[in-house]
Amino acid sequence: MKAVLCTKDGQPDVLKFQMINKPMPKDNEVLIKIYVTTVTIADSRVRGFKVPLSFWLPARMALGFKRPKLSILGSELLGVIESIGKDVQLFKVGDPVFANTGHSKFGCYAEYTCMPESGCIATKPESLSFEEAAALTFGGNTALHFLRKGNIGKGAKILIHGASGSVGTFAVQIAKYFGAVITGVCSTNNLEMVKSIGADDIIDYLKMDFSKSGKTYDLLMMATKRVM
Repeated sequence: MKAVLCTKDGQPDVLKFQMINKPMPKDNEVLIKIYVTTVTIADSRVRGFKVPLSFWLPARMALGFKRPKLSILGSELLGVIESIGKDVQLFKVGDPVFANTGHSKFGCYAEYTCMPESGCIATKPESLSFEEAAALTFGGNTALHFLRKGNIGKGAKILIHGASGSVGTFAVQIAKYFGAVITGVCSTNNLEMVKSIGADDIIDYLKMDFSKSGKTYDLLMMATKRVM
């Protein structure tokens, strides 16, 4: 099968098309033919080895010293199940699925990948296009993880800085589902969009420093690298 391999640290030109063996699913795995994948900030950081100096050694141990341990990047996908292991019960051949392989595995810059049926994989909703479904898992899983860590529930006051980004837009919608009262922080161009997906109040960071508003919150979620 065709795959895009990360041959060394560097700019995008270190990514090379190569032919490699097609994977075979284990008894509890499904083989997915990938139609759509994405490029996330995690892919960029691993490819360029963009980590803080204090994390250099553990990052090298995890990612590889001379060359990337995980040469096929990409963690999000939309595809169709081509074959299944003998123990698989949740999916069948021909199911369109979207999934996240995780940063410890990657593997989506390829024509095929295998995943356990118990992994982060689900049948694609009919209302979503292939491209829309493929881009769901990175921001959605990140937002859900930290909202759960924050124990957000009905009536909780939460401020989401970066409410118009990949993680932020999911955080607004998930927090709304949990019944939270949401203040979204974003730029002028995104005010209406953030309001439309559930924010109760909005702060334009180009005009106001949210940290000087005098308001208090049960949770402050920084869904962006930009900090005032």
